[in-house]
Amino acid sequence: MRRGARGYVAGVTHSDRDFELVERKTVYDGHIISVEHNRYRFADGEEAERDIVRHPGAVGIVCVDDEQVWLVRQPRQAVGDPDVLEIPAGKLDEEGESPLQTGKRELAEEIGKGAEHWESLGSFWTSVGVLDEEVHLYLATGLYDDHAETHENERIEVVTWPLARLDELLDSVKDSKTRIGLLELARRRARLPG
Repeated sequence: MRRGARGYVAGVTHSDRDFELVERKTVYDGHIISVEHNRYRFADGEEAERDIVRHPGAVGIVCVDDEQVWLVRQPRQAVGDPDVLEIPAGKLDEEGESPLQTGKRELAEEIGKGAEHWESLGSFWTSVGVLDEEVHLYLATGLYDDHAETHENERIEVVTWPLARLDELLDSVKDSKTRIGLLELARRRARLPG
């Protein structure tokens, strides 16, 4: 039973939620994202229009040694902050490169490190209501120096943070990939004996 366009709908099944794309119109095509204005039709014939931001996806790396987590501080104009603290990360924008390969490249470019061990921490969508960006997370351990060519316009400061103060870092960080990655790290550390 329906109760208005925004109200609760009892007994909705998967087939009721299933939809098809009826019309796609690209309204902006930029360097990093594109924006589409799309029309969708549900199984019952009802239609909905949505603005969708398309993004190639990204990789975030939770990079740790025995005593610290490695982070980067950089300006993020979208939120008006010149000092956002984040895990190393980058876009999936190299043709044919897997998320793991992107992670390895970005780790070398952003903090000058490589890692002997890589563990997937899964992936997540950043904002499913308007954006299709999927971020793949990795835990990188067994660090060694591995410099790569950096982008000259990046203004990155490498920051190390003591693992003993991980809770304090989690309390202060606002970037979603960093928060999710560090929560996964904290969960794994909580499982360790002793």
